[in-house]
Amino acid sequence: MDTEQTREVIPDSDPFALFQIWYDEARVSEPNDSNAMALATATAEGVPSVRMVLLKGYGPDGFVFYTNGHSRKGREIAANPHVALLFHWKSLRRQIRIEGALQPVTPEEADAYFHSRHRDSQLGAVASDQSAPLDSRATFLARYEEVRARFEGGAVDRPPHWGGYRVVPAAMEFWHDRPYRLHERRRFVRADGGAWTSSLLYP
Repeated sequence: MDTEQTREVIPDSDPFALFQIWYDEARVSEPNDSNAMALATATAEGVPSVRMVLLKGYGPDGFVFYTNGHSRKGREIAANPHVALLFHWKSLRRQIRIEGALQPVTPEEADAYFHSRHRDSQLGAVASDQSAPLDSRATFLARYEEVRARFEGGAVDRPPHWGGYRVVPAAMEFWHDRPYRLHERRRFVRADGGAWTSSLLYP
């Protein structure tokens, strides 16, 4: 087998530094929403659901996203804080899986991000009972107009149930496509003291 196939491309290194390198490359190569990630949650009974959300911050303390706490994912998070994330960058033929528990961001962090959004997005967050049944789109748009009129000329108040969560990773797995499905996988696991260990996995 040639040396290119045997050369490891996922180093045994700091997983956050490796995430930073892959994410920076994805921001250049991925045509749409390089910060999109699948978020898997589950009920207290373990019934799963998954949807796409957007990464809004990251670092050694974890990976941050924002949502309506009254939504389905918000209710599941309240019942079961253990979640999984998946980044898939087709342009790079790479993916990263992250498993961990959630911690809420501070109210100050939530306020800062909420007010950094486009004003129409802020108004939409106030108007939406996310995940609740809706009889027609016209009903939602009418509520949006009511909210827009209510906050005309002033700042939009962040709803108390709208906030952010930080996924504190217990494990991170990096996957890189290789020819003939001889892919490369490396899984990092965090010990109780915070140190990371890693091992290659069969593809």
